[in-house]
Amino acid sequence: MEHLSANSKLPDSVTSAGYAPDRHGVGIVHLGLGAFHRAHQAWYTDSAIAAAGGNWRILGVSLRTADAANALNLQDGRYCLIERGASRDTAQVIDALKGVLYAPEQGKELLAALSAETTRIVSLTITEKGYCRDVATGGLDRNNVSIVADLAGEKAYPVSAIGWIVKGLEARRAAGTKPFTVLSCDNLPDNGAVLRRVVLEFAEQVSSELRSWISENTSFPSTMVDRITPAQTTETRALAQRLCGYEDLAAIETEPFSQWVLEDNFCNGRPLWEKGGALFVSDIAAYETMKLRMLNGTHSMLAYAGALSDKIYVRDVMADPVLRSAVVRHMKVASRTVPPVPGVDLDSYADQLCTRFENPNIAHATRQIAMDGTQKLPQRIFAPAVEILADGLAGLAPFAFATACWMAFVVRNLATLSDPRADEIRSAIAGLQEPSDMVKAFIALPGLMPDALSGSAEWAGLVESLLVGLFDKGVQATSQTL
Repeated sequence: MEHLSANSKLPDSVTSAGYAPDRHGVGIVHLGLGAFHRAHQAWYTDSAIAAAGGNWRILGVSLRTADAANALNLQDGRYCLIERGASRDTAQVIDALKGVLYAPEQGKELLAALSAETTRIVSLTITEKGYCRDVATGGLDRNNVSIVADLAGEKAYPVSAIGWIVKGLEARRAAGTKPFTVLSCDNLPDNGAVLRRVVLEFAEQVSSELRSWISENTSFPSTMVDRITPAQTTETRALAQRLCGYEDLAAIETEPFSQWVLEDNFCNGRPLWEKGGALFVSDIAAYETMKLRMLNGTHSMLAYAGALSDKIYVRDVMADPVLRSAVVRHMKVASRTVPPVPGVDLDSYADQLCTRFENPNIAHATRQIAMDGTQKLPQRIFAPAVEILADGLAGLAPFAFATACWMAFVVRNLATLSDPRADEIRSAIAGLQEPSDMVKAFIALPGLMPDALSGSAEWAGLVESLLVGLFDKGVQATSQTL
């Protein structure tokens, strides 16, 4: 069967940006090449090149597995992006990706790319845990296996994304080359500042001179990203075959909606992403808070509640009237903690989110969203809960419900839990039978909850009563008591 490639002739029903890819060089190296990057930043970059030209194509980097490299390199970096609307599907072939390196086996090539003067941006989608950050201090987690290996120099090349960034900047400093901008595209509050801190702490281990050079010359813009993108399935590939007429090993499906808000702080130039609809602002804090608390926070709550109710997809949760009410309730309370957002009506934003969650053609698995809870809940659930708690208990219950659902999910899936602190959690709650003891153990996890919550008897009592309800009566009945 013929694969999608640079020479594939596409049917009239499939769109492309319309430029000649081989006339545009690489200007971006992207660490952590997953589905989201291909549906989001690569899509914006494709539009920017088509509209304004420039050498801004992307060299992708797989840090953990060779699957993406194997699939995309076979196809000359091309892939079919399928937008799945409620009523119809559309397909577009993306040409912005030049190719993919597999870092564990192509360290020499990756270092050369990071060192190249033509590389002007290094971007990342490595999830919260990829930042190797200590949740209590905000700095480098010296217990992280990747960071320990990098700092100890146990390998010829880095194993962490942070290590690779510092290695690349070190090489550029030594060569007298202008640094690249380091661009986080992960769901972290103030992600640019977070990334800057851990990079500088790592660089300090190399030399104080390198740290100073990075601090003075490299920029770390913060961003807010939004596009629901499920993991690829066999259905995705079958749909790509039907729409594009070729076998596409790297096909991605996503929703029609997309949003990207960025600080316009680039030390070495950037594509005209605004041509694809990106928004450049001086301060993204309000947009970021809105998205983390209303979209991501609600997503986490419905993922745990849905998984406990044996709902496979987000759309299944939204089809349950009781759980849908819980979603609407959570968004409404979360919106009270969001500052005014320029150009956005929060009630309309909440309605739009519900419509997106209900999309019958987006198979976004609740278990996919439920991964890595200890990395996600602090900014999505605990931070707004602290603000609500400061104003009194009214409105605290939805955040306590989300927390109790997470705890119940963890207990139910303890043996197979996907979380960077899974071993620590298993040790903390081993042998516990009473919900009160479980809640105490969860709250005692170092650095998980802010002091205002971990030291609050009211919070602990509310979470405990809801956890008891989940164990005794189930999700739907407990939700209706809020």
